[in-house]
Formats: sequence, structure tokens, C-alpha cells
Amino acid sequence: MSRAPPTVVPSPEGVEAYIARCPPEVQAKLRRIRKAIREVAPDAIETMSYFEMPGYCIPGYDYNGMFAWFSFRKGRIGLHVRPPALDDHSDALEGFSHTKAILRIPPDRELPISLIKKLVRASLRIMKAGA
Repeated sequence: MSRAPPTVVPSPEGVEAYIARCPPEVQAKLRRIRKAIREVAPDAIETMSYFEMPGYCIPGYDYNGMFAWFSFRKGRIGLHVRPPALDDHSDALEGFSHTKAILRIPPDRELPISLIKKLVRASLRIMKAGA
């Protein structure tokens, strides 16, 4: 028996509540990341994903159309994107800690908004290409 994928539920209020629970000194940065993602993908649904972090999706694609998330954990801001978006932009990641899917930004560092937008665009392309 196959199970249907979970339904994505829009949750802008949940995203704002997530940001409000974070330390005051990172809230403005999280809002800037949120704004950057919305600028790249204005039609995306904003939700609280099953990872308990803000996520963005466009229904009709694999993985419920999820293509970007952001988080604050263990003293770091994270931008989560689909692999291989970070590998494909490794030259731009110098000086940042990262995994295959998470760019980690120290809270005291200036946000690389142009890089964030570039990675979100790449993640969207990867999703739409069926990667």
C-alpha cells in the first residue's frame, strides 16, 4: 500500500512565530533571508515543514515541491537547499561552513543576500529539472 505524500499547508504565521522564538539578535537576519527567498520565488507556498523550520515549496514536484528552508540552530543561521546547489556554487562558498545541502552563516557575519538568492534559484532549477 502506498501512502500519499503529506499535504503542504501554508503557514506564514508559523514562520513568523518561528522567527520570534529565535534570539533577538538574529530575528532581523532571518526576516531578510525570508524576504530574499520570497523575492526569488514570490509564488512559492511558505510553510512550516516537517523539519520544524520555515520551508518553501511549489506543488507538483517531488519532495512536495520543497526547495528551500531556513533555520537557526546551535548558534548558526542555516540556508537549506536541494543538492547539488551548494556543490555547483562551491567557488562562492569560501569562508562558509556547509554540507551538501546547508549553508551555515555565523550570526555575527553579514548576510550574503546575493549568494542566498543565487542558491535558492539553483535549488528551484534542480527541483524543476527533476534532480
